[in-house]
Amino acid sequence: MAEKQDEKKVTPRSQDFAAWYNDIVLRAELADYSPVRGTMVFRPDGFAIWEALRDELDRRIKKTGARNAYFPIFIPESFLRKEAEHVEGFAPEVAVVTHAGGKPLDEPLVVRPTSETIINHMLAQWIHSHRDLPMMVNQWCNVVRWEMRTRLFLRTSEFLWQEGHTAHATREEAERETLTILELYRSFVEEFLAIPLVVGRKSAAERFPGAVETYAIEGLMGDARALQCGTSHFLGQNFARPFEIRFLDERNELQYVWQTSWGVSTRLLGGIVMTHGDDQGLRLPPAVASTQAVIVPISRKPEEGEKVLAAARAALEALENSGIRVRLDAREGLTPGFKFNDWEMRGVPVRIEIGPRDVAAGEAVLARRDRQGAEAKSKAALGEIGPRVKSLLDEIQRSLYQQALAAMRANTREFDDYGAFKKQMEGEGGGGFADVYWCGNPACETRIREETKASCRAIPMNQTGAAGKCIVCGRPAAERAFFAKAY
Repeated sequence: MAEKQDEKKVTPRSQDFAAWYNDIVLRAELADYSPVRGTMVFRPDGFAIWEALRDELDRRIKKTGARNAYFPIFIPESFLRKEAEHVEGFAPEVAVVTHAGGKPLDEPLVVRPTSETIINHMLAQWIHSHRDLPMMVNQWCNVVRWEMRTRLFLRTSEFLWQEGHTAHATREEAERETLTILELYRSFVEEFLAIPLVVGRKSAAERFPGAVETYAIEGLMGDARALQCGTSHFLGQNFARPFEIRFLDERNELQYVWQTSWGVSTRLLGGIVMTHGDDQGLRLPPAVASTQAVIVPISRKPEEGEKVLAAARAALEALENSGIRVRLDAREGLTPGFKFNDWEMRGVPVRIEIGPRDVAAGEAVLARRDRQGAEAKSKAALGEIGPRVKSLLDEIQRSLYQQALAAMRANTREFDDYGAFKKQMEGEGGGGFADVYWCGNPACETRIREETKASCRAIPMNQTGAAGKCIVCGRPAAERAFFAKAY
């Protein structure tokens, strides 16, 4: 299979980014197309990345006090209609079950597009007193949204995600939780996935249906288009009231709870590919790589093979003892060059080459995936290979983040002239982040979207306070916003 795949060259990233992306996802064996239109199959290497980020994020979420639960995939259609904005926002994407067991259902069932409604129905049964608050649940599950245009990981009719839902006694507590999770997402994506972000609140047009405020983390991909990497929503009492989620406060008075919801999805895998990948394939941040290092023994003569393989196995044990996720590539019938290319395509952060001369010298060659050419290679003593590779992995994690940060900064520009802004967005590629003054008028936002296909990605919360003029209408504007074309 690998030899056959190697016959197909990867489309250069600069030539056709979308084709490059699909080539990488398929050839690195992260995913494949399903026979059901708009859905995909996770291959083991792709699912291993999801497991790694899921486990780390789950650990961080639990530290906030949230606990995992699971709610049904089927939701009574009437539940969705209880919150008007919510049903309007999701209606075009909803899949509905009308028959089961060979008979029409008394009430159609919606296949979960998000779980606010069914979770709120249950919270109303569980919350009675201020002593029950805060109630904080999270679930890892699949979601179905009937997308018309799909792309592996980024937008599929079924995808995996986590969704957190919390209920609080006061508005202030709920707002604080919304921002706590936003910061949790930011630190997770930047530290663990090495993806730099712009953080802020969404405009009303980009807000989650039914939310009072939506906050987001936005990354800039290799084609200078934005990717929404996660959202945290302050729901106010917009779901508490229709679902009658009330509690007796300390004065024995009945009050509605204040709520949040928040989530990230498997589109983060697409973000990893598009942020870090190159024409040779994936470049995985070590923190999320299921294989952090691979050992490739090299020998041409049978008498050399035993010594080389023995040294490779000793290195494997040393690396495993150092807590490194490592594999030994002892496949027969494949050239070292083919193996090098194969592991580069799969994005393994460190390749360790051990040949007869290396064994004689008591060392190994280390090739780091985050760099190219001569600067990618160094040597390490076999007796010190564990700590040396561990240190190198930390260095690669930082390096990938810094490379991505430099790319994002190079593609982030301030504009005060609408004509220049339009020209930038109409040029080749995505156009990058445009940092502009915006008056907040939806009409100006609509004009930008219609004329440039860019949308408001985030309104940073830490504004300087300096006033300016709206990029569109020229009226006074108190805030800057980031606009970009987005996935």
